[in-house]
Amino acid sequence: MATIKQIANLAGVSRGTVDRVLNNRGTVNPETAAKVREIAALLNYTPNRLAKTLATKKRNIKFGYILFSSTNENPFFNDVVDGIRKKSKELKEYGISVDTCFSELRDPSNQVKLMEQLVDSGINGLAITPINHPDVAMKIKELSEKGIPVVTVNTDIENSGRLAYVGSNYLESGKTAGGLLRLITGGKANVGIIVGSMNILCHSERVKGFKQALEESDSKIDINIIDIVENYDDDIISFEVTKALLEKHPEIDSLYLASAGVYGACRAVKSLNLDKKLKIISFDSVPTTKMLIEDGTIDATITQQPHVQGSKPLSILFDYLVLDIPPKTDRFYTVLEIKIKENI
Repeated sequence: MATIKQIANLAGVSRGTVDRVLNNRGTVNPETAAKVREIAALLNYTPNRLAKTLATKKRNIKFGYILFSSTNENPFFNDVVDGIRKKSKELKEYGISVDTCFSELRDPSNQVKLMEQLVDSGINGLAITPINHPDVAMKIKELSEKGIPVVTVNTDIENSGRLAYVGSNYLESGKTAGGLLRLITGGKANVGIIVGSMNILCHSERVKGFKQALEESDSKIDINIIDIVENYDDDIISFEVTKALLEKHPEIDSLYLASAGVYGACRAVKSLNLDKKLKIISFDSVPTTKMLIEDGTIDATITQQPHVQGSKPLSILFDYLVLDIPPKTDRFYTVLEIKIKENI
């Protein structure tokens, strides 16, 4: 999404000059006008779109953004928030503001309340990491019916009427994790699964995909899922439940860390002196996860472009509300990348 400022900077002229050229107002040097039109064409910018974006400044448009928990409790969202901040700065050129807040992972009523507060504050569109709960789905549908489009981020929700979803294909990421574990264990393992919450669709889909990869494997494998425990994306809880799991099931030789809480889980592994004995697959590449890959505790991690997850929903809302451009699809999947010690 090009901005007036970008066109002006590339052409070496003022934003007012860009406005005059693309809307045929006033007199501009012919060479300068040709240069502006050429740059606008390269950026797929049209006079009608420019007129709409200029008019946007008078409308006081505001987007709401709801993320899980706080960035301190789940460092993955630091990069998501960074993507939001960068896009928000760009949108500010059009007089659009973004109000970001955080909801409890286990409290759908809190998330519904935050949505209501944002609506009361006058938002025109919403991006949200939704808890997979009927009350949340109903509220999203209610907003959509009121003309407030909603884009789900990082995790999706069914039967909500949302405009689009931006995030990983979690079923495929789960299958990728299952395939990875099969490769690094030679197809023989006893696995413990640590997941944030089975009430979060992205978490349950990662587990579902993992199971499917094992069931659909062409080769003969002997990989058994011993138990699944929840850590609610909290490192302290993750330490406790992982340690209890490993003490209860000494036969576990592999861990699938299907959400946040990776550092806490690995601290439990280290406290039991199992860090050189267990095969571990995780997600994302936050600083602590990188450190654990570098020291050999984690064998591989799967990333999901958090910056894109932060910025893309705002671009979709801008296109839809300002430029009258509906999304080409209702699912925008981020790229899955496998990171190991050699490329982290």
